[in-house]
Amino acid sequence: MAATLLRNATIVTMNEQDDLIVGDVLIRDDVIVAVGGQVTDYDAESTTIIEAKGKLLLPGFVQTHIHLCQTLFRGQADDMALMDWLRTRVWPLEAAHDEESVYYSAMLGIGELLRSGTTTILDMETVSHTDSAFQAMAASGIRAISGKVMMDAGGDVPIGLQEDTDRSIAESTELLERWHGHDGGRISYAYCPRFVVSCSERLLMEVRDLSAKYNVLVHTHAAENREEIELVMSQRGMRNIVYLDHIGLTSPRLVLAHCIWLDEEEREILKRTGTKMTHCPGSNLKLASGIALVPELLEQGIGIGIGADGAPCNNTLDMFQEMKLTALLHKVRCGPESMNARTVLRMATIGGARTLGLDHLIGSVEVGKKADLVLLDLNDFHTFPSYDADPYSRVVYAASRGNVSHVWVDGKLVVDRGKVKTIDKRLVLREADRSIARLLKRI
Repeated sequence: MAATLLRNATIVTMNEQDDLIVGDVLIRDDVIVAVGGQVTDYDAESTTIIEAKGKLLLPGFVQTHIHLCQTLFRGQADDMALMDWLRTRVWPLEAAHDEESVYYSAMLGIGELLRSGTTTILDMETVSHTDSAFQAMAASGIRAISGKVMMDAGGDVPIGLQEDTDRSIAESTELLERWHGHDGGRISYAYCPRFVVSCSERLLMEVRDLSAKYNVLVHTHAAENREEIELVMSQRGMRNIVYLDHIGLTSPRLVLAHCIWLDEEEREILKRTGTKMTHCPGSNLKLASGIALVPELLEQGIGIGIGADGAPCNNTLDMFQEMKLTALLHKVRCGPESMNARTVLRMATIGGARTLGLDHLIGSVEVGKKADLVLLDLNDFHTFPSYDADPYSRVVYAASRGNVSHVWVDGKLVVDRGKVKTIDKRLVLREADRSIARLLKRI
């Protein structure tokens, strides 16, 4: 039985009591079996010992909205509003994808995510070649929930993204049956209708029923942009969340990205139905989409995770950036105490896990949970002094991806002293450049 013992770490547990503990953590196979104190019950011959004195041990970050298929498009769609961004750049590039480009786009994104401490993602792919993305997720060691995007309606969509309703549903379900529960549940499936504008009512209602049948998440966008809301109103005669509730899609299995422009009725629907949402501050700022009312929504008891979205609308997939933006952005409108560091770190860990229905497995450092962990070395100029320093503040306001020392997913070491062990970095960087060059020529 493989085991790892982390000695003398400062453990930021993110449990219900927000316990901060100095002591040991013992991992056996994929599970945390001891937290705190001095662990003596272990087999010295089969246990890897890591000295962690002076370092912070956290649960791995959980990002609840990512587009791995878009990582290749970093820098290809800057300084545009959402609908133009989609129509003129992102949709044509997605339509140009092939199996190899989707694979290396996913690997490029996963390498960045793991290197910056993200261990779990809710991902949305593109219309085609999603199996290649799942192969990348399986090989890299990341914990992921993902699905092919579904688009069977709407104008201004390239031919390569236009789908027949029945075929879209069939392909999605085939992927679910192939990948859901892979590697002991590390890989899971979610149905991913892109947004109301690009989906027929029949497709959305079929997704509603399939989500219930298989007990899987539905992952989509809603209320991100004013033009999008106007399109939904013209097509369906009601606002995004009202429409999704009208057709019975709202539920604790539904995760909505963005939710910036919600009215009071929509907020009440989210609360009543247990529907979750994802805050994407970097993306929302770059696309000038707006600022979600996160403090108010949290006060209402609505579950909210954090996500970087995609590389072409953010340019990084770094949770440290998203946490800091989440903490700072809302202070301007709601005051300096509106989003403290502890609240934000909870959103990035146990809150994200709860958004995905995984809080019984991940999101905190507790006995019996999966060993999805991040070790931070904060011995640097930008994170000192350490004396009498609040660890939540150090992580959210001062730390960066460069402070990530080790990362474990399912008890497996995937980042060792800052280097990703599961991905051939040279190969991925080379093939990423080759792939984007091919796609740009194709469009």
